[in-house]
Amino acid sequence: MVRQWWLLAWTVCSFGLGLLAAGVGIRTVPGQASVIGLICLLVGSGLLSLGWWRDEQQGRKAMIAKLGRAKVVTIGGGTGLSVILRGLKEYDVELTAVVTVADDGGSSGRLRSELDMPPPGDIRNCLVALADTELLLEKLWQHRFTSGEGLAGHSFGNLFIAALTDITGDFETAIREASRVLAVRGRVLPAVRKAVVLRAHMTDGTVVEGESRIPEVKKRIRRVEIVPANVEPLDEVVRAIEEADAVVIGPGSLYTSILPNLLVTGIADAIRKSTAKKIYVCNVMTQPGETDDFTASMHVKTIYDHVGPDLFDYALVNSAPIPPAVIEQYREKHAAPVTADLKNFQNLGVTVIAQNFLHYAIYARHDGRSISEQILSLIGRERGKNKG
Repeated sequence: MVRQWWLLAWTVCSFGLGLLAAGVGIRTVPGQASVIGLICLLVGSGLLSLGWWRDEQQGRKAMIAKLGRAKVVTIGGGTGLSVILRGLKEYDVELTAVVTVADDGGSSGRLRSELDMPPPGDIRNCLVALADTELLLEKLWQHRFTSGEGLAGHSFGNLFIAALTDITGDFETAIREASRVLAVRGRVLPAVRKAVVLRAHMTDGTVVEGESRIPEVKKRIRRVEIVPANVEPLDEVVRAIEEADAVVIGPGSLYTSILPNLLVTGIADAIRKSTAKKIYVCNVMTQPGETDDFTASMHVKTIYDHVGPDLFDYALVNSAPIPPAVIEQYREKHAAPVTADLKNFQNLGVTVIAQNFLHYAIYARHDGRSISEQILSLIGRERGKNKG
């Protein structure tokens, strides 16, 4: 069929060239052959272009089919990771979300303390972000009780995961079963099997313990560590990183969401050894008590100071201006836009991609679709959206 297509295109072109030549050579014919020849030549050229485009598309589809679905691993926690997952799930990719288990505040902290289980909150947010289910069920999972003795402050999703953990006897199994209930597109994995404690060493020499307490003291952080320090990651986490086409770290709280994952023994080394494109998504705004006055490159440098250099190939940084009204709203909370200091990335060996990655309604957040398209472009696997 392809040969016949090209043969037809070349025949029309040749016929057009013949008529064009005849029209020029025969003076008695007042250009009629030339006009017809020119039309045939244009039609033939159009067919050739269409044939080339068709072959390119077929070749691309064949290559993608041979390679299989792109595998993307995201690492982080909090609302930032959820935004990226909502964007990526709209594309035909194999998603794995690796989530921190250092949270010790709110509903998650209470369940962690009372039931001796890993905190479910960040896991819940990622499950809901990847869910392919009715809006009402999503709202149910995110519903937070406002009254009731012992119930106020808990979210339904956290209680659901806690109940499943109790029934199955295993946090990982509970996550898998919850994923089936929500028809999750991808996998959500805790970085480790057991909850860890996050400890921060401040520049004034003080030590603060507890993920929820660290930002509250409003001191400059020198470094953080997890306790126990020798905790091992899940085998599935390491395998997912090894097999990934892209490993995406961030966005999210630098010290309390990103680093607790990267400090787990073996995770940073697995990222370095992986043939995947390693991509850091920088926060749009600074975070009070964690990254006050931080520029974009300072986020990457802080990670390198903790786990060593050469972790990232690319950094995605928002360069779009943020409306003054939004800046003023954040200023009241002692937060500010992260400055895109592009030149400083050269010293870190990271290629920076700075463009408009911004979406804002009430808050300034990343545009999940723009970030997703950039990630897929970097791994050369631009994909159509999921039809499910």
